[in-house]
Amino acid sequence: MLTLYDYLDSGNGYKCRLLLAQLGIPYERIELDIDKGETRTADFLAKNPNGRVPTLQLDDGTCLAESNAILCYLADGTPYWPAERLVRAQALQWLFFEQYSHEPYVATPRYILRHLGRTHPRMAEMPERLRRGREALGVMEAHLRMHDFFVGGRYSIADIALYAYTHRADEADLDLAPYPALRAWLARVAAQPGHVKMLPGD
Repeated sequence: MLTLYDYLDSGNGYKCRLLLAQLGIPYERIELDIDKGETRTADFLAKNPNGRVPTLQLDDGTCLAESNAILCYLADGTPYWPAERLVRAQALQWLFFEQYSHEPYVATPRYILRHLGRTHPRMAEMPERLRRGREALGVMEAHLRMHDFFVGGRYSIADIALYAYTHRADEADLDLAPYPALRAWLARVAAQPGHVKMLPGD
Protein backbone atom coordinates (compact mmCIF):
# COMPACT_ATOMS: atom_id res chain seq x y z
CA MET A 1 0.00 0.00 0.00
CA LEU A 2 1.12 3.55 -0.68
CA THR A 3 2.13 5.69 2.28
CA LEU A 4 1.67 9.45 2.20
CA TYR A 5 3.73 11.48 4.64
CA ASP A 6 1.64 14.58 5.03
CA TYR A 7 0.60 17.56 7.14
CA LEU A 8 -3.13 18.17 7.23
CA ASP A 9 -2.90 21.96 6.84
CA SER A 10 -0.60 21.68 3.82
CA GLY A 11 -2.17 22.53 0.49
CA ASN A 12 0.63 20.60 -1.18
CA GLY A 13 -0.35 17.53 0.79
CA TYR A 14 -4.00 18.17 0.00
CA LYS A 15 -3.27 17.99 -3.73
CA CYS A 16 -2.15 14.40 -3.27
CA ARG A 17 -5.03 13.47 -0.95
CA LEU A 18 -7.52 14.91 -3.44
CA LEU A 19 -6.15 13.00 -6.41
CA LEU A 20 -5.81 9.77 -4.42
CA ALA A 21 -9.47 10.10 -3.40
CA GLN A 22 -10.61 10.81 -6.94
CA LEU A 23 -8.65 7.82 -8.25
CA GLY A 24 -9.99 5.60 -5.47
CA ILE A 25 -6.49 4.51 -4.46
CA PRO A 26 -6.15 3.26 -0.87
CA TYR A 27 -3.19 4.57 1.10
CA GLU A 28 -1.87 5.03 4.59
CA ARG A 29 -1.42 8.62 5.73
CA ILE A 30 1.21 9.55 8.29
CA GLU A 31 0.85 13.01 9.81
CA LEU A 32 4.05 14.98 10.39
CA ASP A 33 3.80 18.36 12.13
CA ILE A 34 6.12 20.71 10.29
CA ASP A 35 5.96 23.28 13.09
CA LYS A 36 7.33 20.71 15.54
CA GLY A 37 10.22 19.71 13.29
CA GLU A 38 8.83 16.25 12.58
CA THR A 39 10.08 16.39 8.98
CA ARG A 40 13.64 17.04 10.16
CA THR A 41 14.22 13.72 11.93
CA ALA A 42 16.92 11.36 10.68
CA ASP A 43 14.28 8.76 9.81
CA PHE A 44 12.29 11.12 7.62
CA LEU A 45 15.34 12.77 6.06
CA ALA A 46 16.38 9.31 4.88
CA LYS A 47 13.10 9.22 2.93
CA ASN A 48 13.26 12.83 1.70
CA PRO A 49 16.58 14.65 2.25
CA ASN A 50 14.80 17.94 1.61
CA GLY A 51 12.75 17.36 4.76
CA ARG A 52 9.39 18.33 3.31
CA VAL A 53 5.91 16.94 2.98
CA PRO A 54 4.23 15.55 1.06
CA THR A 55 6.38 12.54 0.38
CA LEU A 56 4.87 9.43 -1.16
CA GLN A 57 6.38 6.06 -0.32
CA LEU A 58 5.69 3.41 -2.95
CA ASP A 59 5.09 -0.28 -2.35
CA ASP A 60 8.76 -1.10 -2.98
CA GLY A 61 9.96 1.52 -0.50
CA THR A 62 10.92 4.12 -3.11
CA CYS A 63 10.04 7.63 -1.93
CA LEU A 64 8.83 10.37 -4.24
CA ALA A 65 8.86 14.02 -3.15
CA GLU A 66 7.44 17.27 -4.52
CA SER A 67 3.66 17.49 -4.71
CA ASN A 68 3.39 18.13 -8.44
CA ALA A 69 5.73 15.26 -9.25
CA ILE A 70 3.53 13.04 -7.08
CA LEU A 71 0.47 14.24 -9.02
CA CYS A 72 2.14 13.32 -12.33
CA TYR A 73 3.08 9.88 -11.02
CA LEU A 74 -0.38 9.09 -9.64
CA ALA A 75 -2.23 10.47 -12.67
CA ASP A 76 -0.14 8.66 -15.29
CA GLY A 77 -2.44 6.58 -17.49
CA THR A 78 -5.59 8.23 -16.14
CA PRO A 79 -7.81 11.01 -17.54
CA TYR A 80 -6.29 13.44 -15.01
CA TRP A 81 -2.97 13.47 -16.93
CA PRO A 82 -3.54 14.45 -20.57
CA ALA A 83 -2.38 11.97 -23.19
CA GLU A 84 -1.91 14.55 -25.96
CA ARG A 85 1.65 15.86 -26.20
CA LEU A 86 0.78 19.56 -26.36
CA VAL A 87 -1.93 19.40 -23.70
CA ARG A 88 0.42 17.50 -21.40
CA ALA A 89 3.03 20.22 -21.87
CA GLN A 90 0.39 22.85 -21.14
CA ALA A 91 -0.46 21.01 -17.93
CA LEU A 92 3.20 21.11 -16.97
CA GLN A 93 3.24 24.81 -17.80
CA TRP A 94 0.55 25.42 -15.18
CA LEU A 95 2.25 23.12 -12.65
CA PHE A 96 5.42 25.19 -12.99
CA PHE A 97 3.40 28.40 -12.76
CA GLU A 98 1.80 27.14 -9.57
CA GLN A 99 5.15 26.47 -7.90
CA TYR A 100 7.00 29.54 -9.14
CA SER A 101 4.42 32.32 -9.52
CA HIS A 102 1.53 31.21 -7.32
CA GLU A 103 2.58 29.13 -4.31
CA PRO A 104 5.15 31.61 -2.90
CA TYR A 105 2.58 34.42 -3.01
CA VAL A 106 -0.59 32.59 -1.96
CA ALA A 107 0.57 29.67 0.18
CA THR A 108 3.39 31.47 1.97
CA PRO A 109 1.25 34.42 3.15
CA ARG A 110 -1.29 31.87 4.40
CA TYR A 111 1.44 30.07 6.32
CA ILE A 112 2.70 33.32 7.84
CA LEU A 113 -0.77 34.28 9.04
CA ARG A 114 -1.90 30.84 10.25
CA HIS A 115 1.32 29.53 11.73
CA LEU A 116 3.45 32.54 12.67
CA GLY A 117 0.90 35.26 13.40
CA ARG A 118 0.46 38.92 12.64
CA THR A 119 3.15 40.03 15.09
CA HIS A 120 5.88 37.89 13.52
CA PRO A 121 8.77 39.70 11.74
CA ARG A 122 7.91 37.90 8.50
CA MET A 123 4.80 40.09 8.25
CA ALA A 124 7.17 42.58 6.61
CA GLU A 125 7.10 40.31 3.54
CA MET A 126 3.34 40.45 3.20
CA PRO A 127 2.76 43.56 1.05
CA GLU A 128 5.03 42.34 -1.76
CA ARG A 129 3.89 38.74 -1.48
CA LEU A 130 0.24 39.78 -1.65
CA ARG A 131 0.91 42.09 -4.60
CA ARG A 132 2.40 39.20 -6.50
CA GLY A 133 -0.35 36.89 -5.28
CA ARG A 134 -2.95 39.19 -6.82
CA GLU A 135 -0.92 39.16 -10.05
CA ALA A 136 -1.01 35.35 -10.11
CA LEU A 137 -4.75 35.33 -9.46
CA GLY A 138 -5.15 37.83 -12.29
CA VAL A 139 -3.32 35.51 -14.69
CA MET A 140 -5.64 32.68 -13.67
CA GLU A 141 -8.73 34.90 -13.98
CA ALA A 142 -7.81 35.95 -17.52
CA HIS A 143 -7.37 32.32 -18.58
CA LEU A 144 -10.55 31.14 -16.89
CA ARG A 145 -12.67 33.79 -18.59
CA MET A 146 -12.18 31.74 -21.75
CA HIS A 147 -11.81 28.21 -20.38
CA ASP A 148 -13.74 26.07 -17.90
CA PHE A 149 -10.55 24.29 -16.83
CA PHE A 150 -6.86 24.97 -17.26
CA VAL A 151 -5.98 22.56 -20.08
CA GLY A 152 -7.72 20.48 -22.69
CA GLY A 153 -11.22 21.62 -21.77
CA ARG A 154 -11.40 19.18 -18.88
CA TYR A 155 -10.44 18.72 -15.24
CA SER A 156 -6.83 17.60 -14.74
CA ILE A 157 -3.93 17.72 -12.33
CA ALA A 158 -3.34 21.31 -13.48
CA ASP A 159 -6.61 22.22 -11.79
CA ILE A 160 -5.81 20.17 -8.69
CA ALA A 161 -2.43 21.87 -8.29
CA LEU A 162 -3.88 25.37 -8.55
CA TYR A 163 -7.03 24.65 -6.57
CA ALA A 164 -5.27 23.55 -3.39
CA TYR A 165 -4.11 26.95 -2.16
CA THR A 166 -6.39 29.15 -4.27
CA HIS A 167 -9.48 27.90 -2.48
CA ARG A 168 -7.86 28.97 0.83
CA ALA A 169 -6.77 32.39 -0.46
CA ASP A 170 -8.94 34.22 2.08
CA GLU A 171 -6.66 32.75 4.79
CA ALA A 172 -3.79 34.60 3.10
CA ASP A 173 -5.65 37.96 3.14
CA LEU A 174 -6.30 37.61 -0.60
CA ASP A 175 -9.83 38.61 -1.53
CA LEU A 176 -11.30 36.57 -4.39
CA ALA A 177 -14.24 38.92 -4.97
CA PRO A 178 -12.52 40.62 -7.95
CA TYR A 179 -12.09 37.28 -9.74
CA PRO A 180 -15.52 35.95 -10.78
CA ALA A 181 -14.24 33.49 -13.38
CA LEU A 182 -11.81 32.06 -10.86
CA ARG A 183 -14.57 31.70 -8.26
CA ALA A 184 -16.77 29.89 -10.79
CA TRP A 185 -13.86 27.53 -11.53
CA LEU A 186 -13.43 26.82 -7.81
CA ALA A 187 -17.06 25.73 -7.73
CA ARG A 188 -16.56 23.49 -10.77
CA VAL A 189 -13.57 21.82 -9.15
CA ALA A 190 -15.45 21.29 -5.89
CA ALA A 191 -18.25 19.61 -7.85
CA GLN A 192 -15.97 16.99 -9.44
CA PRO A 193 -16.71 13.33 -8.62
CA GLY A 194 -14.75 12.07 -5.65
CA HIS A 195 -13.88 15.54 -4.41
CA VAL A 196 -12.79 15.70 -0.77
CA LYS A 197 -12.35 18.77 1.38
CA MET A 198 -8.98 19.86 2.70
CA LEU A 199 -9.71 20.07 6.42
CA PRO A 200 -12.24 18.49 8.77
CA GLY A 201 -15.14 20.84 9.27
CA ASP A 202 -14.75 22.59 5.92
